[in-house]
Amino acid sequence: MKYNFITIEGNIGAGKTTLAHILSKHFNARLILEEFADNPFLPKFYENKQQYAFPLELFFMAERYKQLKELLQTKDMFHNLTVSDYLFTKCLLFAKVNLADEEFLLYQKLFDIINPQLAKPDLVIYLHAPITKLKENIRKRNRSYEQSIESDYLFALQETYTQYIKQHNIKTLFVDTSNADFIGNEKHLKALLDALDKEYENGQNYLMLP
Repeated sequence: MKYNFITIEGNIGAGKTTLAHILSKHFNARLILEEFADNPFLPKFYENKQQYAFPLELFFMAERYKQLKELLQTKDMFHNLTVSDYLFTKCLLFAKVNLADEEFLLYQKLFDIINPQLAKPDLVIYLHAPITKLKENIRKRNRSYEQSIESDYLFALQETYTQYIKQHNIKTLFVDTSNADFIGNEKHLKALLDALDKEYENGQNYLMLP
């Protein structure tokens, strides 16, 4: 393994956590999973986005910072690799979509103070799936508060993610997961594992699954 810290990112329903579990098991890696279920504002947000967006995003940023700060600063003698199912920058990206302009400017100031204190991943694996596939996955995992997520919202998040990655020249492996099955299709998983054995340049790199 050429990397010490890999982050898996993607839209809602892209399969980030599932793949994080698979990779951590395969590489015997330390696993960092987002604790989104602890956010008391999440169900309320989907009922009334305008009222609850700001406290939702503040809570997420505080919890993500605390988790990453504690874990990444603690040396793990038993694992050479850390795999996370979220990038701290997702705080800013979701806030950009969810917050009014004045709220976002304030949020961005807080983010810019906190972000430099955290270690950055060596590689971001971005799982890209069409909106129809995302909605199918959301329906299957059956979290009640997610069932009302609209296609326009998912599209806005998708656009925000891809634009940010391109603008900031982040070392990213884009994986087309339109028909991906990392659990049931050994060829898909092998293709990804083989891709992780390569050293990539900064910027966007692409993997098409067989």
